[in-house]
Amino acid sequence: MTTRTARIATALLGGTAALITLAAPAAAAPGAATGRVDVTAQRLVLDPTDRGYVGTLTATVTNRRSTATSVSLVVTEPAGASFTSIEPGGGCFYDRLVENRLVIGCGGEQIEAGKSRTFRLGFHVWTTARTYPMVAKGGRIEVVPDGAAAASDATGFTTLFRSTTGSLRKPRPYVQAVDTDLSIRGGAVTLTPQPDGTLLGRMPVTVRYGNDAPTFALNVAAALPSGVQVDHIEPQDMPSFPLGFTVPGGRFMPGEERTFDVFLSAPVGTAAGELGTGSLTVTGSYFWQAEDPQDVDPSDNTTSFTVTAAAAS
Repeated sequence: MTTRTARIATALLGGTAALITLAAPAAAAPGAATGRVDVTAQRLVLDPTDRGYVGTLTATVTNRRSTATSVSLVVTEPAGASFTSIEPGGGCFYDRLVENRLVIGCGGEQIEAGKSRTFRLGFHVWTTARTYPMVAKGGRIEVVPDGAAAASDATGFTTLFRSTTGSLRKPRPYVQAVDTDLSIRGGAVTLTPQPDGTLLGRMPVTVRYGNDAPTFALNVAAALPSGVQVDHIEPQDMPSFPLGFTVPGGRFMPGEERTFDVFLSAPVGTAAGELGTGSLTVTGSYFWQAEDPQDVDPSDNTTSFTVTAAAAS
């Protein structure tokens, strides 16, 4: 990831790819801690929707110690970029990748001695719903007592994707794409004089997301003729920069295309005529500590176009 792209991702995502903000975890009660803190989990069943599969996993933590204890949960996703929430719970952060799936640490709550607490973990897998059920293995939950250097207990869980007909029988393996399949298309843009003497032009841009590789956002870097910069985009749900922006609308479904307008500007005094050739390059943004995801065909990740300044009327 270039320094520029890293800044764009951090600023535009507001830290989403690094931090999920929830309530702060409660402090552990003082006193000696003896015994184990255990965790058990049900299987996760994901139901199909028109925007992927969603479901909630139930996990129960039991405090077998003699004193009240606060806990943290460490969750390994069954599919990349699928974890969405924990209730009840504290702040969550993305720690590392395991086979392109995120490992997420979340603060839990205080559990009284000899008592149990049930946690509900939300997941959303952004893939096309199938007419047949699927299964994913590798989901895992660890429980770490307050002050401990390692997990006290851990359990794996199986994830089942319910078919569009409601079946869970004879599931096929779910295989998520690793490399993105992105494309971007733009066109020539003409900048016209504005009342204040600057120039502004609109260029429709279409971005396509071809598969279900995990990403949180798509960032676009602009290379533009001298003096030309990105003014803004429409619709705009994240800030834009003179040489970059994030594709609006949030997460994509496989095969989804999204068209929006990119407005380019040039300063007062720009001479009329062809200003040169510009380009836009789209990349996926996933885990903040890793490189941007690779693409199956980088040749269509960039679109080039001419920029022309119109004469004042």
